[in-house]
Amino acid sequence: MHYNWDWSILLQEPYLHWLISGTGWTIAVSLAAWVIAVTVGSLIGIARTLPNRMVAGIATAYTEIFRNIPLLVQLFLWYFVLPEIVPEPLGHWIKRDLPLPEYTTAVIGLGFYTAARISEQVRAGIQSLSRGLSMAGYAQGLTLTQVYRHILLPVAFRLIVPPFTTEFLTVFKNSSLALTIGVLELTAQSGQISEYSFHSFEAYTAATVIYILITMGVTAVMTVIERRLPVAT
Repeated sequence: MHYNWDWSILLQEPYLHWLISGTGWTIAVSLAAWVIAVTVGSLIGIARTLPNRMVAGIATAYTEIFRNIPLLVQLFLWYFVLPEIVPEPLGHWIKRDLPLPEYTTAVIGLGFYTAARISEQVRAGIQSLSRGLSMAGYAQGLTLTQVYRHILLPVAFRLIVPPFTTEFLTVFKNSSLALTIGVLELTAQSGQISEYSFHSFEAYTAATVIYILITMGVTAVMTVIERRLPVAT
């Protein structure tokens, strides 16, 4: 088989613009989803360690449901099913008037899916700490909220920086599934370049390199954070 290699097409228009646009949408989806994931995941993870059984049970149910349903299925549920089961005016607004519906759905779906994974790490981080820490806080007259805020959470979040890094990288990789609901992120744009130019190897190689550069950047940032937050010994 003879293949006519031509890397120069990646610098031609509209292919260069498509790559840049796809990279921008990948970053936009991933960062917004990460904000949701860390916020919701942290709250759910903390709730799972509270002494209130009902609150802990609800938080555990959230984690198990969202963690065990494939992300692709969740995206389809958010995008295709949710507008049909909510009240008709709301469903109509979601389908017709919601700004950037594909992007918004991808961010919400990816964010809540990743939040379930984050919650498990937060829970594990808190429960890995010695009970003596919380007992010492109570002995000093601190409330439950103060014990979490000033003692448990600062140490637990520092301990889980490495798994947080992994999840941050996973968010960028999972964002490629957003193409299934119409988001023209990096993978979708690479496929479009392949279809228009018939240079699949060049298109997907470029996407691979860009993903590697993004993940290397994320790793570098998280490494700096980890070094600046040493664990007290």
